[in-house]
Amino acid sequence: MSFRASVLTLYPEMFPGMLGLSLAGRALGSGIWSLETVQIRDFAADRHRTVDDTPAGGGAGMVMRADILAAAIDATAPAGDGRPRLLMSPRGRPLTQARVRALAAGPGAVVVCGRFEGVDQRVIDARGLEEVSVGDYILSGGEPAAHILLDAVVRLLPGVMGNARSGEQESFEHGLLEHPHYTRPQIFEGEPIPDVLTSGNHARIEAWRRQQARRLTTERRPDLPGAAAQPLVK
Repeated sequence: MSFRASVLTLYPEMFPGMLGLSLAGRALGSGIWSLETVQIRDFAADRHRTVDDTPAGGGAGMVMRADILAAAIDATAPAGDGRPRLLMSPRGRPLTQARVRALAAGPGAVVVCGRFEGVDQRVIDARGLEEVSVGDYILSGGEPAAHILLDAVVRLLPGVMGNARSGEQESFEHGLLEHPHYTRPQIFEGEPIPDVLTSGNHARIEAWRRQQARRLTTERRPDLPGAAAQPLVK
C-alpha cells in the first residue's frame, strides 16, 4: 500500500507545488505515494464559506473555527483511518529526522495547514492533532511547512532514492551533521581535494569523514548527541 497524504488547507492550489517535481514528483507519478488536498472552506455552512472568527477574550487577528475544521477532518480521516493527524504550527514539537523516519514507515499522514492567528484549541484536543514545527520562525500559513514535512518523508519511502545508502549518511541520521563533500576539478581556485579522499584507502576515508562530521557538529550544533564533549582539533 502506498503512503497516503491528505492535506487540509485553505489554498489547495499550492499543491503539489514542489512536491510534484524531482524525487517526490516522480514518486507521486509512479504511485509510491498519493496526495489528496481538501478545501477546508467546503465545510463552512454560510454562503460566504467563513472558516474563522474573532478570538475569545479579544486580541488581534482571527482564529480558525473548531466546528468547521473538525468536519473537514472527520470527512477526510474518519475513525479507524489509522494515519497520524498533524497540525503544522510554530508552537509544535520540532520536526526531527527520527520523526520523519517514523512517519515514512507508516501508512501516511493527515496534515492540517493552519492560518490566521491559530486554530481553536478544542479541535486540537478533540481530534488528537499533533502539533509539528519546522523551525523557530513564523510563516504566513502551514502550507510551506507541510511541503517541507512531506518532502522529508517521501524521499525516505522505499524506491524513491536511487541509492538507499544516501539516506543513511546524511545530517541528523546519527546525531551528526554530514561531512564535507568534494568532486572534480581536482584543484579549484588553488584549493585541492583533501589527499585522504583520493588515497583509495577506504578505512582512512571513513575515519576522516567521521572526524569531519563530528567537528562540524561540535562547531555548529553542539546540542546534537554526536557533538564532542570537548572541541576537536581541526
